[in-house]
Amino acid sequence: MFMSNQTLHERRAAAMAQGQGALHPVYVDKARNAEIWDVEGKRFIDLGAGIAVTNTGHNHPKVQAAVQGQVERFSHTCLMVTPYESAVELAEKLTEIAPGSTPKKAMFVTTGAEAVENCVKIARSYTGRSGVIAFKGGFHGRTNLTMGLTGKVKPYKAGFGPFPAEIFHAPYPNAYHGVSVEESLAALDDLFLCDIEPSRVAAIIIEPVQGEGGFYPAPAEFMQALRKRCDEHGILLIADEIQTGFARTGRMFATEYSGVEPDLMTMAKGIAGGFPIAAVVGKAEIMDQPAPGGLGGTYGGSPIGCAAALAVLDVIEEEKLCERALEIGQRMVGRLQQLQARFPARIGDVRNLGSMIAMELVVDGDVNKPDPELTKALITEAASQGLILLSCGIRGNVVRFLPALTISDDLIDEGMDILDRCFSALS
Repeated sequence: MFMSNQTLHERRAAAMAQGQGALHPVYVDKARNAEIWDVEGKRFIDLGAGIAVTNTGHNHPKVQAAVQGQVERFSHTCLMVTPYESAVELAEKLTEIAPGSTPKKAMFVTTGAEAVENCVKIARSYTGRSGVIAFKGGFHGRTNLTMGLTGKVKPYKAGFGPFPAEIFHAPYPNAYHGVSVEESLAALDDLFLCDIEPSRVAAIIIEPVQGEGGFYPAPAEFMQALRKRCDEHGILLIADEIQTGFARTGRMFATEYSGVEPDLMTMAKGIAGGFPIAAVVGKAEIMDQPAPGGLGGTYGGSPIGCAAALAVLDVIEEEKLCERALEIGQRMVGRLQQLQARFPARIGDVRNLGSMIAMELVVDGDVNKPDPELTKALITEAASQGLILLSCGIRGNVVRFLPALTISDDLIDEGMDILDRCFSALS
């Protein structure tokens, strides 16, 4: 029986809460690598990768085979009841590839928000302190605690308060918007003077590249200064690598660009090629502070997720996806800069770290005049022409590109051609 996108969208509206939104009324029938086909047979080039989840492409054969093999054996026993080798092997590999030389341990959960919450739990347990400092524009999840940490109101925090106490926000360094590293550090020091003494701060959490906030990379000197302040005050440094991890930025983890070793890291999204699993990896002494039973979850460390994640790590290494991420970023940024040269009044900035790429849209070339209307129109028009894009930014005016790291040059060029046509028509 033929099922249209419109019919499914009507069924969805009647049965599902509107709060769990849908950017495009495109109902997927199948997907391969960097392409999606909807239930009506229309093909789309996917430059969103499920929000940086399918870094190895949709249905990578190696990941698919690993999952099928695991399902044939067993799908769930609960890691905390009767564990299995794949979880041990994955923990070994994640602790080996995490930045820094300090011995590390891992724990598994199901979602990125759970990973963030467990980082805070572990930090509070280890330090005996309660305060947490996050950054304006940051995104850490949709649970109550992670919404409190998130530094973007709409749509994540509006109407959902109150949020937990002892959470404080400092400005994130952002050269394009005139916030220098020195100003950010001065504001952090001001927090210590005016809001919470550093001896009461358990952790500082930061995205090495802000995701929902607008794809702004943290300068290496800022990350290094944070590490120094944390060391001076006995504060733990948490790197939220949920969107930046697993070769997305041209390194396995974006923190590597700064040479900083975090105390704790969150991992999710690209970890398992589309299968739900997340992890906290941190220094062994810190990770071992909570007593047995203090950490975990029924589905944490799913055997299916473990099998997929192990396959993803193999694919990243075998297909040299860190190197490929740099090539993709260079190719796409080149096209975006050509577009910017033609429309300098509309494209205020083009930036990237590897294949985490953004184009910020403004009015009259003015950084202080965001253009969320053009951003929304562009994403809608691109979808109508067979190109899936995403937006981000606290002002809703950033187009973000998160292609599969297995995408071909031909598909990149085809997608950029569609973007060019759509942008030219709208501008």
